[in-house]
Amino acid sequence: MNFKEVDIQTIRTNPFTLIGDEWMLITAGTKAKCNTMTASWGGVGVIWNKNVATIYIRPTRYTKEFIDREDMFTISFFDKKYKKALGICGSKSGRDCDKINEAGLTVGYDGDTPYINEAKLILICKKIYQDEIKPENFKEIWIDDNYPNKDYHTMYIGEIVKVLDEQ
Repeated sequence: MNFKEVDIQTIRTNPFTLIGDEWMLITAGTKAKCNTMTASWGGVGVIWNKNVATIYIRPTRYTKEFIDREDMFTISFFDKKYKKALGICGSKSGRDCDKINEAGLTVGYDGDTPYINEAKLILICKKIYQDEIKPENFKEIWIDDNYPNKDYHTMYIGEIVKVLDEQ
């Protein structure tokens, strides 16, 4: 796929649709080894005078090791025809197989930062904050429905340093 860098202000797609309905792939690592995972929880906005993306990763996910180790990560959004591929990336672990290849996807790089070539929109993010979700901070009892195994996410905030759009 050929991408062009675009100004973040030109994005007019609904983030609730992109993240919650169409899902996204979170990718991190190096040219030597990277991993990706499907996510449907996250957000975009402005904090600390920066355009940011917020992602949430459970401690059991293999991609978390890459996010924790690296300073950069990417978020890739896709056309609906890739829903099956995103299903594979969300149900298989990169510890056990080459799920990117199995899903029919390929990796591209912006410098050393990996992203998924088949995406229609890519946010390249620099990690600027992370913290563990703490059960004692929840104000609602429904949280047990989302965490029956008490495997609370780590929240990462990444400054969006570049946006790539398909040409």
